[in-house]
Amino acid sequence: MFRRTKILATVGPACSRAHQLEALIGAGVNAFRVNFSHGDPADHQAVVDAIRSGAERRGQSVAVLADLQGPKIRIAGFADGSVTLREGDAFILDPELGPEAGTAEQVGVGYKALPDDCAAGDTLLLDDGLIELRVEAIHGRRIHCRVVIGGRLSSRKGINRRGGGLTAPALTDKDRADIRTAAAMDLDFLAVSFPRNADDMNEARRLYEQAGGRGNLVAKIERAEAVAEPDTLDGIIEASDGVMVARGDLAVEIGDAELVAVQKHIIQRVRALDRFVVTATQMMESMIHAPQPTRAEVSDVANAVLDGTDAVMLSAETAVGDHPEATVCAMDRIIRGAERAYHRGQSSHRLHEAFENIDESIALAAMYVANHLQDVKAIIAMTESGTTPRLMSRIRSGMPIFAFTPHAHTRRRVALYRGVQPMAFDSAELPNDEVNERAVQTLRDQDLVKDGDRIIITKGDYVSAHGGTNALKVVVVGGVVR
Repeated sequence: MFRRTKILATVGPACSRAHQLEALIGAGVNAFRVNFSHGDPADHQAVVDAIRSGAERRGQSVAVLADLQGPKIRIAGFADGSVTLREGDAFILDPELGPEAGTAEQVGVGYKALPDDCAAGDTLLLDDGLIELRVEAIHGRRIHCRVVIGGRLSSRKGINRRGGGLTAPALTDKDRADIRTAAAMDLDFLAVSFPRNADDMNEARRLYEQAGGRGNLVAKIERAEAVAEPDTLDGIIEASDGVMVARGDLAVEIGDAELVAVQKHIIQRVRALDRFVVTATQMMESMIHAPQPTRAEVSDVANAVLDGTDAVMLSAETAVGDHPEATVCAMDRIIRGAERAYHRGQSSHRLHEAFENIDESIALAAMYVANHLQDVKAIIAMTESGTTPRLMSRIRSGMPIFAFTPHAHTRRRVALYRGVQPMAFDSAELPNDEVNERAVQTLRDQDLVKDGDRIIITKGDYVSAHGGTNALKVVVVGGVVR
């Protein structure tokens, strides 16, 4: 009936117009990523307005995620725009060199502390790992390297150190300004690039809340330090509302051979700690130009779905690709195929743990009932903040979770959670003894349930109370519902 795994698409020149964005919503996009590395606040506001207008016309709730640039460490420019480096060549990285003075022998570096973060024997990777340099010596501020893997290198490509260890702070001055912009635009999610630890996420949250932001905070896992120690990773997850497995820079820093196992581990830990997770980077890369995905890309998307990711993300495929709408349709098709292969069964998620919060207990109890009681066809979670349906969605189930809420911002937020379908519903406007009946009728009116189906309903005794879910009830469609 519903696709459970969500699609997050990046906005760019290929899809930034209102009719293009609305077409992508129609094709299956649940949330859009606005990359703050490009454009200005006016550009971003125009895109957000177009997304929300298009979603309203289609009667859908669509989220917007702002992605902070972070400390992207880059080389400077070349006098001729690019050079070709060959294996065995000597090449110098010089923070003191002019911004466009690069040659085939040397280039400037925007990150002035790079010589302090490197030592002889280190491996530096440029242009997402396509160019590999070995550090031979550091003389003054000049880093003398030898080309291990060559190729064409153009201006302002990124630099990573294999194994991590670059000390650039997660939040730049630009990021701090962009946090205020995101808060003023009332966006649904804010993604923090290159966090090293929980402190980076706590600092971002403090600045965001100080600016009036109320969206969820997403940690982009892309530094080797973030996954080097279990406690560090768990700390970042717990300091965030959700996590993005940003496989580009992460793979460069830890090595591509390690990426698959690390990705699966991150997804498992995020779900275990009751957060949501997005899997990103090169999921349908060939479709930037090709009209169909490769079989490897089909397997990549499907495996992320089977691992339990909440959403899969498209980057250049929709931002600058030749076939943005076809790419979304292909991803939708692959996700649905993977979800058909999953069979609902018993869950052991946190089965042997004690819970501190009533709403958490009710949410997880509802999912155990859904997975073990016959003829349950749907779950209705009446929610203010979206917390209850998020907690429910951590347990695997084939059951649709309908998040009934009067708040548009909550409906947009839950649109990114796996298996959760937002519904506009205001229980405060109804007599208490009619709420359940009206909620069930809402699903009947849309032919989502039929007589004889069982529905699980969770809600709170106190309307508009955050974290107030304290009741669970099973009702039968067509019977007496109170």
